[in-house]
Amino acid sequence: MRPRTVRCVHSPDAVPPVRATDARPGGSGGRNANARGPRGRGFGQSVLVVAALGVVFGDIGTSPIYTIQTIFNPGDPHPIHGSAENVYGVISLIFWSVTLIVTVEYVLLVMRADNDGQGGILALITLIRRSGGSGGRRTKLVLAALGVFGASLFFGDSMITPAISVLSAVEGLKVVKPSLDQVIVPITATIIVVLFAVQRIGTARVGRLFGPIMVVWFLAIAACGVRGIAEHPQILKALSPTYAGGFLIGHFTTAFFSLAAVVLAITGAEALYADLGHFGRMPITRAWLLLVFPACILSYMGQGALVLRNPGEALSSPFFMSVPDWGRFPMVLLATAATVIASQAVITGAFSVAQQAVQLGYLPRLGVRHTSEREIGQIYVPWINWVLMVSVLVLVFAFRTSTALAFAFGMAVTGTITITTLLYFYVVRNRWGKPLWLVLVGAGGFLGIDLLFFAANLTKFLHGAWLPVLIGITVFTILTTWQRGRVLITARRQQQEGALPAFVEELHDQRPPVLRVPGTAVFLNRGKATAPLAMRANVVHNHVLHEHAVILSIETPPIPYVAIDDRVVIDDLGYADDGITHVTANFGYMEEPNVPGALALAGEAGLERAIDLDETSYFLSTIEIRMGNAPGMARWRKRLFVATSRLTTDAAEYFSLPREGTVIMGSRIEI
Repeated sequence: MRPRTVRCVHSPDAVPPVRATDARPGGSGGRNANARGPRGRGFGQSVLVVAALGVVFGDIGTSPIYTIQTIFNPGDPHPIHGSAENVYGVISLIFWSVTLIVTVEYVLLVMRADNDGQGGILALITLIRRSGGSGGRRTKLVLAALGVFGASLFFGDSMITPAISVLSAVEGLKVVKPSLDQVIVPITATIIVVLFAVQRIGTARVGRLFGPIMVVWFLAIAACGVRGIAEHPQILKALSPTYAGGFLIGHFTTAFFSLAAVVLAITGAEALYADLGHFGRMPITRAWLLLVFPACILSYMGQGALVLRNPGEALSSPFFMSVPDWGRFPMVLLATAATVIASQAVITGAFSVAQQAVQLGYLPRLGVRHTSEREIGQIYVPWINWVLMVSVLVLVFAFRTSTALAFAFGMAVTGTITITTLLYFYVVRNRWGKPLWLVLVGAGGFLGIDLLFFAANLTKFLHGAWLPVLIGITVFTILTTWQRGRVLITARRQQQEGALPAFVEELHDQRPPVLRVPGTAVFLNRGKATAPLAMRANVVHNHVLHEHAVILSIETPPIPYVAIDDRVVIDDLGYADDGITHVTANFGYMEEPNVPGALALAGEAGLERAIDLDETSYFLSTIEIRMGNAPGMARWRKRLFVATSRLTTDAAEYFSLPREGTVIMGSRIEI
């Protein structure tokens, strides 16, 4: 008998059906499901653009606070003097770096590579895996490992960004009143705790709260930039690429060391891509091109004009010095709010990367809360949230100044961007089939820029750049250890489970037949390829099987709600008279997986034997992982794998099983 889809109009777990086209992933533009007609869609897009300002662009949008200051910092191990020639060269490098890397590479190119609407470096790994036979297997493995390391570096970015962003804004108090220097770190720590505490309310609500503030922020920094340009309009000459090129060629040593800080102007590019699933490509693109990009460039140009006019005083804090005296304290408050939002960009990006790591098998099943019925990417991951908070606080109290953290910041950014470029152009060639010459030209140009930035940041390795590398290696070790351990455990579990068709056939032919007791037993399983361990244990050790045995698997398609007609799929496995049935229950990403409700629906829809939920027992197959001498991993990695396995969420609670009717059975597997 072929599997069939159940058709039914009533069920205990019924929810209003939502068409898949009404809840499209963000990669197609993040369309609001309630928007109707051109006017409604336009309004929905406008709301998403403002919300994106409050989540996506905080990181890159607050870089003007500390970038110019860091470049001309006299305490830098390779200081750049504030001569007119250097200022023109630096401002030109910033403009063309932001234009080429953020606007051209990320906004116009990389964000087109989405995985069902999801962005980020792990989305690229998924696309590479889906590229089928094109490309060598070894190449794919190397690129996947690079991608995982890039994602690990992004977690380092997620820790450093909140610390440096909020610190740099609160440090503006020293410009207003030097005596406030001692309260900067405590105020920063308080703000960070509050920021992470509000994550549970959801990205969309945070975006609606922060979006209008960021609109004011970008308008304010643009106005200050225009003010500086008006007083020294010659700075506009820096828009010419001849100044960037001449600076690199004529003063290569100075320009090379400046790149280690120029990269701060493009921090947030990877967060922009990782947040793709939260709002969609079009709202992010519009916000960048219409407001964020012009405002940031005007701010950099205005600060450059100020340094040209008054280098001695301006270099201490060019951003806040570009603000009129009467507006400096309000600007400190606005900058603090903006940098809190900057932290939001990488926090939500970290949530997206963590979820994708779970889906790809690099992390155990973490508790994930979906906070929007419209966008599948809007999520909250409690465990990641609190780990990030503790890490950020440690960095704040350890480094204490944004200048000290700036030395560490660029390494994580350049490493992630370089890896993203490699993966993206592999997808362009092997998945999209673009001409080789075009790929070589594009990849060669962008990689040349990326590697130049990366090499410049290596000069800061002993001055703090080692930190993101250490974080990246640590996270990479955790991710790859879980992935490797999961493969080993799955292989050994499949050996114990055996094939489901063979097991059912064995039961059918067994003489004398196994004792069948009254009632219904539901065995949760990952699919119908193997027999559930709990079911096999019940037959082998207890020599019994319930009269009705249902093997149930949960599937989660990328839509918020599954229509009732498509809730369950029933397969009698070819032995309808034996009372053994496989049921696939489909739940949307906004639905809580409710196993009893799905079973009730299957019963109403014509399951061969009616299910009495009051007489139903639920069996979970669990694995107790123990340290052993089995080959496959070093002993220290086995310890790490066992420790990481404790993060897995409780299955009975996750699937809404009644505690009094749930039996946990399983076995022990040594790793």
